Amino acid sequence: MTHGPLSGMKVLELAQIMAGPTCGAMLADLGADVVKVEKLPGGDDTRGYRVTSEKPIPPSFAMLNRNKRGLALDLKRPEGVAALKRLVAGADVLIENYRLGTMERLGVGYDTLREINPGLIYCSISGYGRTGPMAERGGFDLIAQGFAGIMSVTGEKGGPPLKSGNSVGDINAGLLATIGILAAYVERARTGQGQLVDTSLFEASLQQMYWFAAVYFSSGKVLGASGSAHPLIAPYQAFQAADQWITVGGANQSNWGRIAELLGHPEWKDDPRFRVGEQRKANEQALAELIGDIIRTQPAAYWLARFDEAGVPAGPVHDIAQILAHPQTLARDMVLDVSHPQEGRLQSLGLPVKLSGMPQGKASPPPLLGEHTRVVLAEFGFTPQETEALLACGAVSEPAEVDHA
Repeated sequence: MTHGPLSGMKVLELAQIMAGPTCGAMLADLGADVVKVEKLPGGDDTRGYRVTSEKPIPPSFAMLNRNKRGLALDLKRPEGVAALKRLVAGADVLIENYRLGTMERLGVGYDTLREINPGLIYCSISGYGRTGPMAERGGFDLIAQGFAGIMSVTGEKGGPPLKSGNSVGDINAGLLATIGILAAYVERARTGQGQLVDTSLFEASLQQMYWFAAVYFSSGKVLGASGSAHPLIAPYQAFQAADQWITVGGANQSNWGRIAELLGHPEWKDDPRFRVGEQRKANEQALAELIGDIIRTQPAAYWLARFDEAGVPAGPVHDIAQILAHPQTLARDMVLDVSHPQEGRLQSLGLPVKLSGMPQGKASPPPLLGEHTRVVLAEFGFTPQETEALLACGAVSEPAEVDHA
């Protein structure tokens, strides 16, 4: 990326799988120069998350690593550590998602790197954060969702705990890291000083529990799973139409009145079980059964047209193929085409925030492992002889087919 509000920001992404790469992808989409510094051997673990073994760049890796350049570096070699320190001297941001203590053992922890570059913004994404009794434990999205309570409120009432289908802890941790980096970047513009940005999968998952925490703080009540329903309001859930599922949002009193009228039961508005929101929530199951019996008599298109005409928020429940082909998705540039010299056409999800001063541009393809090792090292002041020495000792690597032109 050569355009965008973050043009000129130099980022070293020493992160893999999802949380850190999500952060790096957001920064890259906004114009930062993100160098993905991958471990040796093997690189980012998502290079091994394959649906098919035929493609050199798996879709799992391509999704979060467009607009980045690739450098492969072995931090277990002293030459690799020395090279990283030279890179840090010219960088604005470093992102890492190693277990607490790993970077320190390698000799490239925050305290060491800030001596090299006082303006460095060092972002650490860990399982549980850098403080507290569990700080040194590793973490994965599944573990974080269970630990933070998400699994206790996901699924059908009375059913087993379920993980959210998407990696909510990983993705949100990447977004929180992005926010923290941008805040630190603004602060550095005022003071010239960098700082440590610290977030975790645990905190990113716990943040998703706003409503459940609000109920507990105010009443001591522990809410459990309720399927697609909302923890505080009703009707606000999915219903089965004659041909597919739809969602209906009766989020306030006026919407509830419209729903009752539209479904042909205006008397529900005065029914003591359903008159106000608290009563509707208390009698949610009975209300859902009454609404569901009516909605399943007609196809989804019929109900969605009627709800739209009445001004009631409603929508279909899409699978991934349906939503990626939807006109609204395409109109919002949320499907991004990326041209790769080996892979041909790749596709990825686009930037989910639009800036009026930043037109949607073409994305560069995700890198092969170590694809830009030479050019990145040169940009950070390494001579050709120094680069050759690093390649010879295995501290850095590049693909055999890389074009040095």
